[in-house]
Amino acid sequence: MLEKEVINFEKTAIVGVITQNQSEEKLNEYLDELEFLTFTAGGQVVKRFSQKMERPNPKTFVGTGKIEEINLFVKENDISTLVFDDELSPSQQKNISKIIDCKILDRTHLILDIFAQRAETSYARTQVELAQCQYLLPRLSGMWTHLERQKGGIGMRGPGETEIETDRRIVRDRIALLKEKIKTIDKQMGVQRGNRGAMVRVALVGYTNVGKSTLMNAVGKSDVFVENKLFATLDTTVRKVVIKNLPFLLSDTVGFIRKLPTQLVDSFKSTLDEVREADLLLHVVDISHPEFEDHIASVNQTLLDIKANDKPVIMVFNKIDAYKPLTIDEDDLMTEKTPRHFTLEEWKSTWMSRVGEQNALFISATNKENFEEFRERVYEAVRQIHITRFPYNKFLYPDYKDAVEKEEKEEEEIE
Repeated sequence: MLEKEVINFEKTAIVGVITQNQSEEKLNEYLDELEFLTFTAGGQVVKRFSQKMERPNPKTFVGTGKIEEINLFVKENDISTLVFDDELSPSQQKNISKIIDCKILDRTHLILDIFAQRAETSYARTQVELAQCQYLLPRLSGMWTHLERQKGGIGMRGPGETEIETDRRIVRDRIALLKEKIKTIDKQMGVQRGNRGAMVRVALVGYTNVGKSTLMNAVGKSDVFVENKLFATLDTTVRKVVIKNLPFLLSDTVGFIRKLPTQLVDSFKSTLDEVREADLLLHVVDISHPEFEDHIASVNQTLLDIKANDKPVIMVFNKIDAYKPLTIDEDDLMTEKTPRHFTLEEWKSTWMSRVGEQNALFISATNKENFEEFRERVYEAVRQIHITRFPYNKFLYPDYKDAVEKEEKEEEEIE
């Protein structure tokens, strides 16, 4: 009999600040996401801390009173990890570690940890290790708790500093080595992309955990790993898909996230080449998420950063089966109607209608709702690109409706 695996979650607390640029509502939303990230990494959030400040404290991120309150809670409740919602500077991390005796992480470190867990291929592992080394380098001194002689001056000269310097050199050498390794793999991947010929390339892009891999499995009949956690997919998967005898390449890419660490954008540039070289983007959106409009803005910003914002895009609003608008009772005259109260029909008449009827789809990848419409829209978009590239092939791929009629006739003749 197989033994049941017991997963031991680390007891974790999370910390964020309300500033001029980040309202309380926005902070709660970020902390919800941070809690999901912590769960994905293997932690269980038992407490949230927040503080209202003009700007984060340059020494300890939060104020001295709040840091004492957190320290007391950590000691009393045996908390093993403390996660901050924003990236901590090396000095902040060092100062907090002196006060609080537990693991101190920030959002960047947490995302890097999830990526390290998820990396399957040698290429993904190399990219993650490069990002981790770049993150680690300025923070090395804070990790040497057994070396107290880090100050200069009389009586402080000695071997302590050289040990840190040796480690810094090792990390720098490792970064150089990993960059070379990535260059080599980039060349190989460039050759692979070149070998795919002139087929139309379609890339799935979107926020993390919106259902890109589920959609990929449904359309491409492939078996891409799917899980209701953030960053389930790290390695780009490319599959040949045929809709009504029209072949094209469909690639599933890494999901984007708000406050994405710069090290990751840099080290994952080559993974994002699939997006850069695509002819058509399918921007998948989880419409059941209350903050999906923010997610769209984050993805658009990342596309701008990697210079892929000039491509034709079809907006695919996924998870319509899970969409539940908030309701207002008829006798409730106080509650103001907000976008969270919109039905799907009402959403369709907002800015979504300006996207253009041809560029907005509402589907459920799990239940395959509106899938025929999805296939038709993608077929027509790919066909348009194909016949622009190969005008003499136009007769090979008729309109979708004609292709369906032709298929039905052939089936009748066989019967």
